[in-house]
Amino acid sequence: MTTVAAMLAARAEDDRPAVLDSSGTWTWRQALAEGATRGALAAALHHGSSHRGGPLHIGILLPNGPEYLFWLNGAALTGAAIVGINPTRRGDALAADIRGTDCALIVTDSEGADILRDLATGVDPDDVLVTDTARYRSLLGAVATADDIGGAAARRRIADAGHIKEDSLFQLIFTSGTTGAPKAVRCTQGRLAGIAQVAAPGYGYTADDICYCPMPLFHGNALMALWGPAVMVGAAIAVRPRFSASAFLDDVRRFGATKFSYVGKAIAYILATPERPDDADNTLKSAFGTEASVRDRERFQTRFGCVLIEGYGQSEGGATLNPTVGMPKNALGKPAPGVSMAVINPLSGQECPPARLDEHGRLLNAGAAIGEIVNKSGRGKFEGYYRQAAAEEERLRNGWYWTADLGYVDPEGFFFFAGRAGDWLRVDSENCAAGPIEAIVARHPDVSVAAVYPVPDTGSGAGDQVMAALELVPGAVFAPVAFAAWLAAQPDMGTKWGPRFVRVSDALPQTATGKVTKVELREEAWICTDPVWWRPSPGDAYRLLSPEDCAAFAAGLSDHGRPPVGAPRHR
Repeated sequence: MTTVAAMLAARAEDDRPAVLDSSGTWTWRQALAEGATRGALAAALHHGSSHRGGPLHIGILLPNGPEYLFWLNGAALTGAAIVGINPTRRGDALAADIRGTDCALIVTDSEGADILRDLATGVDPDDVLVTDTARYRSLLGAVATADDIGGAAARRRIADAGHIKEDSLFQLIFTSGTTGAPKAVRCTQGRLAGIAQVAAPGYGYTADDICYCPMPLFHGNALMALWGPAVMVGAAIAVRPRFSASAFLDDVRRFGATKFSYVGKAIAYILATPERPDDADNTLKSAFGTEASVRDRERFQTRFGCVLIEGYGQSEGGATLNPTVGMPKNALGKPAPGVSMAVINPLSGQECPPARLDEHGRLLNAGAAIGEIVNKSGRGKFEGYYRQAAAEEERLRNGWYWTADLGYVDPEGFFFFAGRAGDWLRVDSENCAAGPIEAIVARHPDVSVAAVYPVPDTGSGAGDQVMAALELVPGAVFAPVAFAAWLAAQPDMGTKWGPRFVRVSDALPQTATGKVTKVELREEAWICTDPVWWRPSPGDAYRLLSPEDCAAFAAGLSDHGRPPVGAPRHR
């Protein structure tokens, strides 16, 4: 075990490239000096500690770029803690994120400053550093001049990083918020360094790699799957402000990228871009991420010549599944030796029976086999949520770590993903999970992205109906008759699983990391600005939803004492 500070200090005399963006290149020596400058500035402004007596909490509200990377370096070297602020949050929710993590200093740009304006963040306006202003440049310059940053003082600060402890808080990483309000996960210097020590050799990182970072740096994927391993081996990190599917290949070629990380639907969005005859003419070797379908992983390797390595883990670190050679195509992997993980029925608290799969890997006993993935060995690497004791206790009930992810396990012990805990549906008194339905719908050749979720059954006082929201591949048009026939032909489509409602969208709501968030979709149900198709019963044809249909649904909900569904949102 080591610390992030020690990993960085090992790069102090390294003159190989460390940071690349559209404006230039910095070596590791230069990137650490820039970090030391920012660490010194933070200490000068706030005397090194927060008002709660712990390390200084520095909120970063920036797009990906050298400035973000320099502040990561500076915080690690000086023992401060970075709070990665989600730029997609707004208003009171954003202010609560900042207050709840005790930020004493915020680093942002003019765009971020506009978002923060008039919010009750609890941070003094003088402690909001806006990077594209003369004041910020003046403050950095004054610290550099006074403290000889870049010379002996910088080298001394980097050398002093060896005194930072493994249990020193380094990151507060917000969860994605796909199923509820994001929570700030504690991540110490030792934990992040430990992940890098395993991931760097495990996924083949070398000092010669150029690691392209399209995922936001406030999220665990970019930090744990790319930034940490790159620091560990001294690889270069290439950044662009925000993920762009259309610019992906051009960026790869411009930087000469050999690796990248991804999460959510990023791979699907890249594959939805127009194909070029020279797509495979690139420098990519491999990428690491989560939630790309088997179909998309195969298509990506064929088109771009790059292997996608899928794993299962969470920002919390409480449960990990490792891929193995020869495992079933859709599997997540197995737990590490000595770690006891299981799929638990949340109602009975008992382990679910093993999955029965046909020769094509299709699940035959979903109702019995699907439950919540649980680490029975305990909390794993989970270091807790920041100031959210109740949420932490819920995660660790009965002494186990509950992932809030649904899954199933086959007789050989391989785990499979079946959706989020909030993805349970109860259709005609039968429980089912959204994940398997989603996987079937996503196989349709015209579907780029699919999200399946429950909406209220308008004909009863309880229960759900299945709704699917789709993004189609470019040029495709939803064909209701053909879609219904295709669904009926799928041998693994359960009798209660067929979507009653189908929403066709140009852009589904998603988190900053590209994960489709179903919170809005469930709230809106069929009341939305996108076209919605529906069928009164499973054997009926799909037809466009009309205002009269919506009025009838509202009356049905009211008659059964159920609350109405939400109002349309314009995005």
